[in-house]
Amino acid sequence: MHNIPLTTIMRAAYELHIPVPAFNIPHLPMVQPIVEAIRSCGSFALVEVALLETTKFQARSFAAVAELFNQHADRGYVRLHQDHVPVIDEDHQRVDWARCVREALDLGFDSVMVDGSRLPFEENVDVARQVAQMAHAKGAASEAELGAVLGHESGPIPPYDELFESGRGFTRVDEAQRFVEESHIDWLSVAIGNIHGAITGAAKDQKKVEARLNIEHLRRLSEATRIPLVLHGGSGIRHESVLRAIENGITKINVGTALRQTYEKTLKDTRDPSAAQQAVADDVREMLINYFRIENSAARLAERIA
Repeated sequence: MHNIPLTTIMRAAYELHIPVPAFNIPHLPMVQPIVEAIRSCGSFALVEVALLETTKFQARSFAAVAELFNQHADRGYVRLHQDHVPVIDEDHQRVDWARCVREALDLGFDSVMVDGSRLPFEENVDVARQVAQMAHAKGAASEAELGAVLGHESGPIPPYDELFESGRGFTRVDEAQRFVEESHIDWLSVAIGNIHGAITGAAKDQKKVEARLNIEHLRRLSEATRIPLVLHGGSGIRHESVLRAIENGITKINVGTALRQTYEKTLKDTRDPSAAQQAVADDVREMLINYFRIENSAARLAERIA
């Protein structure tokens, strides 16, 4: 598995309906316990860092995360992904996305993600196409987003039930098919009822809304795209929804809020960084074994690929 391209591993996971969780790093000391927990379970997963985690939390930089990752990770079990690089960020500012993506690829990230979901459709396709070309030239994978996975905005969002019932921001099936065909991305992040955890104000410490997923809509998206689909805002979704989503096209599942809150709360309560790291490791093992049910998934994927 060490030298197998990530695109090949993800395709095998997609075909076997094995989820690949991607754990966000808002605080640098979280890297080591996460990668060690993944290996101890024999699972295959990703460590990822988003641009906002380098600016609004303490991940510091893509380079800092990559350095720690390379010190501790076993590539047979875990790879490094660049999460959300927005073209227009949560504060409605334009981002030099090309520079950020190029930096991650030069650092050896296995995959990169551009988020053009706040752009008009055609512009989103164009940016995703450029990122796919950049990634593929380096032997890396590319991810993009279509639809509106809300939650990172600075202001309040409408009540969750209202969002879900109206389908506001859901990824359109016809657009998803065109997007994949024209951009040549490897994975697509979709909106099917999932939401991000808040990153500012008092809400960032509160429990997320328990989201649910429109599985029938997901099934149509999967049939139209035929590539691994990505679930952002994975923390706090009803467990039965997650399991059904995995059977209907979701392969990569991002986990951020739950682990961030575990780390921050434990550190605040104990003032002991090692206790916070241990709490994160315990949570990751619990997720891998009992929530995602992927103990020893690395071996299953290797057998499929062989």
